[in-house]
Amino acid sequence: MNGVADRVLTPEEALEHYGPLVLRTAFGLVKNLQDAEDIAQEVFLTLLKKAPAFEGPGHQQAWLLRCTINRCKSHFRSVWQSRTDGLDESLSVPFTPAESEVLRAVGDLPMKYRQVIYLHYIQGYSTAEIAKLLGRGQNTVLSQLARGRALLKKTLKGEF
Repeated sequence: MNGVADRVLTPEEALEHYGPLVLRTAFGLVKNLQDAEDIAQEVFLTLLKKAPAFEGPGHQQAWLLRCTINRCKSHFRSVWQSRTDGLDESLSVPFTPAESEVLRAVGDLPMKYRQVIYLHYIQGYSTAEIAKLLGRGQNTVLSQLARGRALLKKTLKGEF
């Protein structure tokens, strides 16, 4: 990776390197590609405008994810979002029917469970890292993972 991941990146390099991660994270939380693209754009505009000082590449990535999660929360609080329905993303996302059903079930979870399930199982973060990213205790994250899995099991039971 040309040594890019072992130093703090410029905003342009960060867009190139972390752009897909930010977009996937936003999509995993808002379940709509157009909204996820808007959120990712806002995150990188904030990075460009604020130019925060980072301790290292891990801190930069954590800041980008935290900013993405916060933008997603703001998205759900907006009046516009509460009065509109997005397009069904299953029309354009190339997944098998089983994968689509699991993604739909994860997307239907309450936000606090969806966040930890997404960060742990899709992004591969440890519970300690998720706790730090979300500003929660590690035991809280573990409880939310267990409850999220239980809800998924209940939702998907009998379908697979």
